[in-house]
Amino acid sequence: MTDSAEHRAETTHTKLEHSARVMKASAVEQVDSADHRTELAADRTVLAAERTYAAWMRTGLAALASGIGARALLDGVVADWLIVSTGCLIVLFGGFCFVTAVWRELLPDIRPPPAMRRLPAWLFISVNGFLVLVSIAAFVGLLTID
Repeated sequence: MTDSAEHRAETTHTKLEHSARVMKASAVEQVDSADHRTELAADRTVLAAERTYAAWMRTGLAALASGIGARALLDGVVADWLIVSTGCLIVLFGGFCFVTAVWRELLPDIRPPPAMRRLPAWLFISVNGFLVLVSIAAFVGLLTID
């Protein structure tokens, strides 16, 4: 082999080694990037579940307030039996929303990532349980109004 051929072979070998090191580093970066994207996607899933919980709570509170306010709003406009039945139905829907909020939050279709910190289950159950009791009291109160 001539000097020039040896030099070309050595240069090619050096370039191949450099290229292999670069590709190996790139592969490690891609794996790290994929892991990071997976973590972010899992975080987004948990945050979406929290937004869903908040939406159920907002709907339940609005229904509870609407059911209680139905008497004042509809008095003199429609028959009393219709006012009571409408108010009771809306208040019961509010209670349903409070139960569904806990159900959807504590029993999701997918498992949340272990690294994501979540609120304790007892907190959801106690707050929503109290709101269900308020809904039942409002329901009974609407039924007993003369």
